[in-house]
Amino acid sequence: MPTKRYCYTDPEAALIDRLIMDQIQSRQRVLDLGCGDGRLLCRLRDELHCSIQGIELNHKHVVESIGKGVPVIQSDLDEGLAEITDQAFDIAVLSQTLQQVLRPRELLKQMLRVARQAIVVVPNFGHWRVRLQLLFQGRAPVTNRLPYDWYNTPNLHLLSMLDFRDLVDRMHIRIAHEYPVIRGRPVQRAWAANLRADSALFVLESQPNAPTLEDSRPTMIAE
Repeated sequence: MPTKRYCYTDPEAALIDRLIMDQIQSRQRVLDLGCGDGRLLCRLRDELHCSIQGIELNHKHVVESIGKGVPVIQSDLDEGLAEITDQAFDIAVLSQTLQQVLRPRELLKQMLRVARQAIVVVPNFGHWRVRLQLLFQGRAPVTNRLPYDWYNTPNLHLLSMLDFRDLVDRMHIRIAHEYPVIRGRPVQRAWAANLRADSALFVLESQPNAPTLEDSRPTMIAE
């Protein structure tokens, strides 16, 4: 159902929440895109005293967020963030949702328009288990971290860590921090991360005076 698109159930949700919170300072202005039931925003408000705002598509989760005192706008991320003014927030968060929107590139641009930094968490379809399933079974992979069959998955785009790095490089966006999540543990510097990580968190920043359009596709070295 379309109203459930941004309700990805992450088996490592508590770990990812903690990792996101570690990137955010006390009293910052935080926008959570696809905020679900407002779980993360509640913690940011109560533990870090942040000024919070959520955007969520699913009506049930919007009601749950409001019930927790979380300010939330019911909106489809595919329609953009036009209602939010430039640099209204310090941090924009997008966790396990980028692969579900129609235009990931445009959403990343909008995040860095409305916020100084963007925190993005993506699943890594380059994980070795995914590769082996496709190689030996010849079928669309299903794993604990990617639990959907091909016909009911909310994921519209399949990306690896290398794909994400490639995209932001082409967009002239700087990766300030990168944390692959390997066996339930975030590792800032990991060998063969694209092969081993189930997911990854990226902290992104705009590069001053950078071109707005990519000119060519950079050469990537496979892991």
